Amino acid sequence: MTMKQSSNRFYKFGLLAMTLVLLVAGSFVQPVLTRDRDRLGLTDVKPLENAPPMLAFTTVALGGFRGIIANALWIRSVDLEDKGKYFESMQLADWITKLQPRMTQVWTEQAWNMAYNISIKFTDPADRWRWVKAGIELLRDEGLKYNPGDALVYRELAWFFQHKMGQALDGTHMYYKLQWAKTMLSVLGPGRPNWDELTNPQTDEAKARVKRLRDEFKMDPAIMKQVDDEYGPLEWKLPETHAIYWATVGLKYAKDKDKDTLRRVVYQCMDIAFQRGRLIMFDNDNEIYMAPNLAIVDKANQAYLDMMKIDNSRIDQQAGYRNFLRKVVYNFYSHSQLSEAEKWWKKLKENYPNAVKPGISLDDWAIDMVTEDANDKDQNKAISAIEGQITFAYFSLAVGEEETAQTSAKLALAIWTRYMTAVGCLKDPPAEDCPRVALPNLEVMRDIIRDNMLEKDSGLAPGARARLLTALNLPADYVPKANKVRETGHNFGEATEGATTSTNSVDTSTNSVPKEQ
Repeated sequence: MTMKQSSNRFYKFGLLAMTLVLLVAGSFVQPVLTRDRDRLGLTDVKPLENAPPMLAFTTVALGGFRGIIANALWIRSVDLEDKGKYFESMQLADWITKLQPRMTQVWTEQAWNMAYNISIKFTDPADRWRWVKAGIELLRDEGLKYNPGDALVYRELAWFFQHKMGQALDGTHMYYKLQWAKTMLSVLGPGRPNWDELTNPQTDEAKARVKRLRDEFKMDPAIMKQVDDEYGPLEWKLPETHAIYWATVGLKYAKDKDKDTLRRVVYQCMDIAFQRGRLIMFDNDNEIYMAPNLAIVDKANQAYLDMMKIDNSRIDQQAGYRNFLRKVVYNFYSHSQLSEAEKWWKKLKENYPNAVKPGISLDDWAIDMVTEDANDKDQNKAISAIEGQITFAYFSLAVGEEETAQTSAKLALAIWTRYMTAVGCLKDPPAEDCPRVALPNLEVMRDIIRDNMLEKDSGLAPGARARLLTALNLPADYVPKANKVRETGHNFGEATEGATTSTNSVDTSTNSVPKEQ
């Protein structure tokens, strides 16, 4: 053996020995590194629970190829969904998210699939709600745990509340709202949340409420109070408020490039909360009603202004703000808060002069808002507008808002009078074609709508029906003239033969919601 061969052999043995020493040293350091990775949140993958042995083995064996496994599971999940095997598909989705916990799209796609794609496969509202709720919980309880600083996860979670639960695109949206309202009622109690009690609980009951908020809903009472102080008073039993909450939390973590998306959620939901952000619930009723939350008008307005400062070039934001101001004026007017209506009417004209006809009064403008075109002699349009106002007047009485009821009744009378004047039915003598184009007697329209609303199967909650009976001085056992009402129906446009052509037959007072004598 030559000296060179001997030297090479010693060199190889030295490398082998060094490798063994490093492996032994690494075995001692590895536990420390593992603990530090867990402590710093650097460990992406946890062992799959309840997974088939082959899947668990393959996951460990392939390690870095877990993405390939996730893709295979995703394909299988879609196949199962197409075959109607939704629960098996949901289990695979759970495994996929565990394999790729740091990939945002995994969480958003799977949650969207549950809340939107799978839920609509069912006809029963309870089944649909189960899947919508599962999608929300996947994002909220797991997705945010692994991606606390990802604006997209917060955006999607807020979007589920704003769109899937809040909007009316899903036929069972009112069921979602009802279930969520009941859930929040069980946590927050009736009325406004007691922020002092929630942020500093002293009693066992208060501590239990806070624990449930934190553990089950992953919500911080202190942040909830901050959101309510900044944007409220908000109704925490409605989905739009929770959309604002999650968007606000997301803003604390989002990078600058992601913040506009979350800010947009806030101003859009503030608009919705102003329009219907007040919840009306009756004891023991399985119904909820929503009304404008006029108390947040200044903060909703500021949310629009803040958003336009960020991106004032967007035409849709300018159009949205104009429409928002129009709705503000009309809502204050229809709720008999005329001084506020005048204030916002002035702001509308200052910001958008072309949105208001020159010289028009607020009263006439309000009628225009209802009829869309006050000079249009469209009989069906006039009837629809009058019917809507009378219905809203009775509904307002049912929920105890008498001033709003009187304003709606006044609008119904004004629309009726304007139309009848325009077609010449209130002249003396009336126009020749008056019998053909005239509207029915306003009292007849009121009676038909009243009795339809008081029908047992009208959809009006029992508590609201009882209040309406009381407001109209009707007995609790009042029986609507069902046959007459159903035969006449709501198509008043065909019932013009007996139409009144004299103002003497119409109650022209502002107290025009009829009460049984």
